[in-house]
Amino acid sequence: MLVTLAAVGKLKAGPDQELFQRYWDRLKAAGKSSGITSLRVVELPESRAQTIDERKADEAARLLKSVTAEAFIVALDERGAAFTSPQFAASLGKWCGSGRKELALMIGGPDGHASSLIKRADVSVALGTMTLPHGLARVVLAEQIYRAVTILSGHPYHRS
Repeated sequence: MLVTLAAVGKLKAGPDQELFQRYWDRLKAAGKSSGITSLRVVELPESRAQTIDERKADEAARLLKSVTAEAFIVALDERGAAFTSPQFAASLGKWCGSGRKELALMIGGPDGHASSLIKRADVSVALGTMTLPHGLARVVLAEQIYRAVTILSGHPYHRS
């Protein structure tokens, strides 16, 4: 399965990028045991539309165009479901076993996701109840996907 991280905004060079890349590289090596065959990152510029609703709609349309029509979509949203790491791992295992060829994790712009994207998403997931800057959200997401893969494979990285 292809795992796509589609995000509004570019992760600039620096500590966030380095830490994200560390976990993304680990995931590339460990993911095959969980059915993850390839990874890609799609970065889209923030919308320049005038209103919040127009920006969110524009960003949602571009995020959805960046993945296949049949992708299993996970919207990162503060109102989404909260998971423990083992619960997220179990869910990731189900998503990867869904029969679809792509798992798309979507991070919206500063205004959040449009309702059209939330409705299209197969699931909405919250990384926590606090708002995170996008760079940090990407790091947390990459680490949690890597952690999930290690949980699924029985690797001792996760200890609870």
